[in-house]
Amino acid sequence: MRDAFICDGVRTPVGRYGGALSGVRADDLGAVPLRALLARYPQLDAERIDDVIFGCANQAGEDNRNVARMSALLAGLPQTVSGTTINRLCGSGLDAIGFAARAIKAGDGDLLIAGGVESMSRAPFVMGKATSAFQRQAEMFDTTIGWRFVNPLMHQQFGTDSMPETA
Repeated sequence: MRDAFICDGVRTPVGRYGGALSGVRADDLGAVPLRALLARYPQLDAERIDDVIFGCANQAGEDNRNVARMSALLAGLPQTVSGTTINRLCGSGLDAIGFAARAIKAGDGDLLIAGGVESMSRAPFVMGKATSAFQRQAEMFDTTIGWRFVNPLMHQQFGTDSMPETA
């Protein structure tokens, strides 16, 4: 089994909810460190990158459900470089690094970029689908933090407190 190494690290800027970065889309934010890596290594043939793996806990809006792929394209990576987005809530970015390491160790790739991106300020509101024809009521949920579309049985058995509530 091969070894996997972290060769460099770049991070997105960090802001506050509703703060200076609240106008920046998650896919645009994710492109920032990717462009920085490409600039640091101009000799790197970007076609050699096997995958970009990003963790994202709130993939419900502007990131088009695959923020890794959108960020890679926005950063100027070749269209042949795939993007994979994973969601393990608060552990997503770290889990992306583990996914990349396992892929290298298993021989599924040689060069992967892994990390995470999030914009809670830009998390959308979502509305459930009608349960019957011509239904005149709709529930709307804020996707920023916490549960949405709660399964009543899950709530009954385990509760549905959000992470900030349990912290």
